Amino acid sequence: MSENILHRLRELSVAEQLGQLKKATDRDVLNEWLQSGVKFTSTGGRLEETYYNALSKLFDCIVPTMGDAPVLHEGGIYLGCWMESTGTINNELLSRFLPTVSEDTFELFADYQKEDGQLPYKVTENGPAFRQIQMVTPLARSVWNHYELNGRNQAFLRKMYEAMVRHDTWLATYRDTRNTGCVEAFCTFDTGHDLSPRFWHVPDSAHLDDARQFNPDSPTLPFLAPDLTANVYCQRLYLSRMAEELGDEHAASEWRVKAGISLDSLFAHCFDESDAFFYDRDRNDEFVRVQSDVLLRVLACEVGDGEFFAASLRKYLLNTSKFFAKYPFTSVAMDDPRFDPFSSYNTWAGTSNFLSLIRTPHAFEYHHRYVELTWVLNPIVTALAQMTRFAQTVSPWTGKEGYTESYSPAILCLLDFVERMCGIVPRPDGELWFTSLLPYPQDHGEVMAAETGYSRIVDGMTFEFVTTSEGSTVYRNGKAYLQIPIGTRAVTDRSGQLKAIIGMSVRTIEGTVTYEGRDIPLLVKGNEGVELLEGRFVSVRDVGVIYPTYR
Repeated sequence: MSENILHRLRELSVAEQLGQLKKATDRDVLNEWLQSGVKFTSTGGRLEETYYNALSKLFDCIVPTMGDAPVLHEGGIYLGCWMESTGTINNELLSRFLPTVSEDTFELFADYQKEDGQLPYKVTENGPAFRQIQMVTPLARSVWNHYELNGRNQAFLRKMYEAMVRHDTWLATYRDTRNTGCVEAFCTFDTGHDLSPRFWHVPDSAHLDDARQFNPDSPTLPFLAPDLTANVYCQRLYLSRMAEELGDEHAASEWRVKAGISLDSLFAHCFDESDAFFYDRDRNDEFVRVQSDVLLRVLACEVGDGEFFAASLRKYLLNTSKFFAKYPFTSVAMDDPRFDPFSSYNTWAGTSNFLSLIRTPHAFEYHHRYVELTWVLNPIVTALAQMTRFAQTVSPWTGKEGYTESYSPAILCLLDFVERMCGIVPRPDGELWFTSLLPYPQDHGEVMAAETGYSRIVDGMTFEFVTTSEGSTVYRNGKAYLQIPIGTRAVTDRSGQLKAIIGMSVRTIEGTVTYEGRDIPLLVKGNEGVELLEGRFVSVRDVGVIYPTYR
């Protein structure tokens, strides 16, 4: 069977799958995709067909804007690039596939920065817009990961670093009116939380469309916002890395101090110890007690240690009365009376959103919670495999797609989740991940992919990865050299040299890894990392598995 899927992978033509290109710039985008060597195939199910439908719609989202270079658009009704999504997490994922498009998209925000330091919250064909800040994923983290993954272009890094330094000053000047060290929300759109009960009775946009002002007659504004504050905390951590990379040790040290101040302010003002949850604090010093995806946003900003993250999983993220719906994660806790499950309009009042989903892996993987992440990957890949429009929202009950279409976060979610589940992931730290999992037929027993094949070119070497129900085989430049059991992940360097195995199943995997002609016994628990040392596997990390809860 594996030989059949390997042959299918090698014979597959991405250009033929896409068919006739729709615009002149698509040819250059396709050529860059082909340079990545990324191809995907599967048998028994509809995942392959959906994958290339998604790729075609991704090309529709890559459009020249304010110049000749094609850049990523949000897609659907959103004609342009948004800082909270397109310019950060979307672009961070796109960087693994189309780094030139990604870099040009990042630079849009620096190119159109205002003289006072404010970065645009979006850039469209009509130019930059500034009436709110709309920050979620830290821009610096996305820029840094792109930089490390794609050749370490210092001119690009310096340009983005200097723009973000100016923006940090702007935020400190205009978004800390209460002198708490937190970043303040002046309107709903500052965090992109359209229709969320978090912002009931708060204007959608800033006062007089000026991001430096809030409605002076509001009974609640400004909010001390945990997600905005966590964003700046994480932003400053990565600005420290950039300063160090650019040779400014003094600035690097200052950024670390500033990051610490942001973290202290976050916990001092926005964390309720009795609930172990992060809330906005309004002008009257009251917590805005709406449990929302703010928690996931804060955790994705690298706030808290492993123990803190595990507690958040138990109490909230893996709790089926809170956020762990059949198709997770909901944008408001399900036991909140204000929870709204409907997904047919642009809403963050309850339904699951693809932007939340693509922000999720970093939060989990940062704390080595790989197994728990698969409980998100599997239902969402199952839902995505049946989609035709690629909407912004997905029903937490049924997995059916909701509002809008050709939405790049949903498209990139499919590309990203397939690669994390059964593909080849190049990492900013120089590792490659080969994960031996298949989508489990959970919905009505319908198979989405019985076996899969994935390829990618890394530093001139072609890697092919074939997965069946019995395990996976890695080919390097056409030759098989590594075999791993199903339910595991192989971690290699960029040349494919095996470094470690990670347990990707809740059960303990016992079997054999075949590497360069040698059979090596393997025993690995869920989330456990075992390194290959002197010809045998040695456990180096074992955080255990956190199980779902129900109340």
